[in-house]
Amino acid sequence: MHFEPGAVYHIYNRSNEIVFYNRENYLFFLKKIKEQIVPFCNILAWVLMPNHFHFLMVATDVGCLSENEKHRPSLQILPKHIGTLLSSYTQAFNKQENRRGKLFSHNTSAKCLNDIEFYNTFIDNRRKTNNSFSPDYATVCFHYIHQNPVMAGLVGKMENWEFSSFKDYTGMRNGTLVTRELAFQLVNVDQDDFYLQSQISLDENLLKEIF
Repeated sequence: MHFEPGAVYHIYNRSNEIVFYNRENYLFFLKKIKEQIVPFCNILAWVLMPNHFHFLMVATDVGCLSENEKHRPSLQILPKHIGTLLSSYTQAFNKQENRRGKLFSHNTSAKCLNDIEFYNTFIDNRRKTNNSFSPDYATVCFHYIHQNPVMAGLVGKMENWEFSSFKDYTGMRNGTLVTRELAFQLVNVDQDDFYLQSQISLDENLLKEIF
């Protein structure tokens, strides 16, 4: 993973087995996110599913700095801490379940959802004109993340899944992981009409581009 400051990324990883068995597992993982990830990026949306997770985030200058490790001189702070998050959770989970080995069977993926030059122009124009835009990749990913539990058949409504940022945007919960003000600047949603816009049907072709 390599990050550029100010760019929007879709971060995701999946396991071949259940990684969150109970509510305490989810809460422990969220605690680790707050400790390891939040200081080095701005999270726009997130969801934890029984066997995988998704984050939409913006890398910060600090998160993109090199750790200057002897054996990995190009390793950035943010990807290092993502690795620390998964490692520490795996250790705790293995102890809980009396198991060994890797928990997440795949490397964590980070898909950049914008070209930096285009992205900056897009945001500047939006701020100047306050016009509506057709869904961009970041907006599609934002809605996909919140719709994930419904699409998986876990709940009938997005607000019924506790472990996503959806409630934080509807005002049902005052969560601290997401930077809502930045999200409303970067994602093409209307704060006053958020709930209805979140029901948008997502184009399959656009969905392919966020992975």
